[in-house]
Amino acid sequence: MANADTGTGSGTSTDTGAGIDTVSADAAGTGPAAVDGPAEIGVIGGSGFYSFLEDVTEVSVDTPYGKPSDSVFLGELGGRKVAFLPRHGRGHHLPPHRINYRANLWALRSVGVRQVLGPCAVGGLRPEFGPGTLLVPDQLVDRTKARVQTYYDGEPRPDGTVPNVVHLGFADPYCPEGRRAALAAARGRDWEPVDGGTLVVVEGPRFSTRAESRWHAAMGWSVVGMTGHPEAVLARELGLCYTTMTLVTDLDAGAEAGEGVSHEEVLQVFAANVDRLRSVLFDAVAGLPKTESRDCACARALDGMDTGIALP
Repeated sequence: MANADTGTGSGTSTDTGAGIDTVSADAAGTGPAAVDGPAEIGVIGGSGFYSFLEDVTEVSVDTPYGKPSDSVFLGELGGRKVAFLPRHGRGHHLPPHRINYRANLWALRSVGVRQVLGPCAVGGLRPEFGPGTLLVPDQLVDRTKARVQTYYDGEPRPDGTVPNVVHLGFADPYCPEGRRAALAAARGRDWEPVDGGTLVVVEGPRFSTRAESRWHAAMGWSVVGMTGHPEAVLARELGLCYTTMTLVTDLDAGAEAGEGVSHEEVLQVFAANVDRLRSVLFDAVAGLPKTESRDCACARALDGMDTGIALP
């Protein structure tokens, strides 16, 4: 069966001496599940999150699409098994356009993940979405130019298997269950979120010109970022639920009258909000449904599809 899970296998484990076990997994990503049971929830975000997990195991995963951004860190958070992956790698050495998004999502699925939270920093396209705003979008626009955004392109993989060409529905890119959990988590922390809106994703790594920014706003879009695509669509292609929470760190160039956004400004606002964003993220993890009770379009995305390849 093309969409059947491959189950779990074996990996090799060593102790780093720093309280984190390290594990190697094969190309199918089958090793880690034998260490601490499969993860339920994946988090893609900034490095350092794993320091808040309990009993962390660092997993080095090989995938048919190359190496992910970094190791996957397995642990527990509030009784839920979580797999964390630093989107830009430790030390933030990968710019948005060089992230291996296919490997990242494949690696998470290979350790058992079926629900993903992918928080990110964005620029506000309207004055009312100023720095410190938390917006949970319900729509996505792709304005990237050179990113591979499918697993199902009919091109042979290194192992000789050939995926079929598959066209999946993507009308609603984010999981409704995940969005509900994120919104409830923010409100529970007295941080009233913006419920809905459109995230437009640009290639980067540069910021937008004023003309680009004004056009984005004129189209009715809400915030602009660089990493939300193809993360969301690749998650859907693997039958994963995906939700993003966007933290506005600046007004984009077309929405403010100064010299435009700077990287320093982004870092300052993010640092000022990172603790409460982390708290909301933790609460959202706890609020996600159990994997076996998922009842959404994301979970059924591959029903009846012949992908031509076995998923981990």
